[in-house]
Amino acid sequence: MALRVIAFDGGWNLPIWAAQRQGFFDVQGVAVQLSYTPTSAFLVNALLEDRVDIAFAVFDNVVAYQEAQGEAKIPDNPDLFAFMGGDGGFLAIVAAPAVKRFGDLKGKSLSVDAMTTGFAFVVRELIASNALAETDVNFVRAGGTANRYRELIAGKHDATLLRTPFELLAQNRGFNMLASGSALGAYQGTVGVARKSWARDHEAALVGFIRAYRAATDWLYDRANREVVEAMLIANIRDMTPALAKQSYDLLLGDKGGLARDLAPDLAGMRTVLRLRSKFGSPQKTLTDPMKYVDLSYYDKASTTKRSANAER
Repeated sequence: MALRVIAFDGGWNLPIWAAQRQGFFDVQGVAVQLSYTPTSAFLVNALLEDRVDIAFAVFDNVVAYQEAQGEAKIPDNPDLFAFMGGDGGFLAIVAAPAVKRFGDLKGKSLSVDAMTTGFAFVVRELIASNALAETDVNFVRAGGTANRYRELIAGKHDATLLRTPFELLAQNRGFNMLASGSALGAYQGTVGVARKSWARDHEAALVGFIRAYRAATDWLYDRANREVVEAMLIANIRDMTPALAKQSYDLLLGDKGGLARDLAPDLAGMRTVLRLRSKFGSPQKTLTDPMKYVDLSYYDKASTTKRSANAER
């Protein structure tokens, strides 16, 4: 079965690239057509309008649209859910060469994907924790990570939030990393997202997709495949060099903080997302139950040993 998958452009797509290259999707009877989204709003609309089947987005997007706090206009009562975890975000705030510390951002521009979803709340929390008021910084919308990176390099904004490997690409050009997302503690970044109605009608395909994704993740973590993985990064990411590919590999597939090896969502990381959304989301809501937005039944069927969301990875 052909599956239409949409994601943000970046190194976190390694399992999809590897599953395509190594034939893991073929083994499961699915063929993946991968496209990249310019913004989170575009991704959500594509999913809800049945233009794609599966999306990879940050967990906060699922929560935002299920709670009617998202930026895009969508129908009431969407049926989005997370069916697997992916990563802890790989987050970093990166600034122009002249901006060396958070204090230098006063009166400057800082770009985000969207104002009310994704990593905007991470940025706002880090700004606040570094003694800046939100009014000290000019927040601007600039779409997904790849676009924010290009606009940062072009001098259109003074700082932005980037994800691996884009923070490395920027640092290689003399830009400064002001903070990493690890300052927040556990955080649930990318998750696999689908509509509940679609998943019910395509259970075998979704389970097969998860199995192939897991096989690809195991293959990526096999250090014997390191040279091939680095070559995949160079082939798929603009501005990537062999030296930066080595650094990217160490972050994306590190023993700590790399892509989730078991694909389980991080319960503590999801709680951080809910804490930030409870603080910054509008209309204001107190959100406490991460599992409201997750259905791991397909994940469990794809696993030889059934698992639930992990408190630790």
